[in-house]
Amino acid sequence: MAEPEFTATGVRIGKRLRSLTRAGQVRISDGRLELLTSYGSEIDSAPVQAVRASKPWFAQADRALADVNGTRYLLTLGDHDPAPGEPGPPAAHRFIEAVRNAAGRVR
Repeated sequence: MAEPEFTATGVRIGKRLRSLTRAGQVRISDGRLELLTSYGSEIDSAPVQAVRASKPWFAQADRALADVNGTRYLLTLGDHDPAPGEPGPPAAHRFIEAVRNAAGRVR
């Protein structure tokens, strides 16, 4: 199994006004984006080419939107990258860049 291209733990994943998990995981590996609960159960997944990631204009800097299989998820990641060796979610802009890079899209 290949090394994941992007992994974030401790991510709050929500759908509309409902929180699905407060300590979830986002992973991009083998051309697929996976949204997982804190227990490792899959919330949703799709090929990266079918995922749209963006920054909501109305939200704080630590949030990103991910459209997966026609469902919009609000992801609350870190507002800054953690120090090397420290646990915590990476910044939202790193997630958006990872989705674009994995899909082969150019800014």
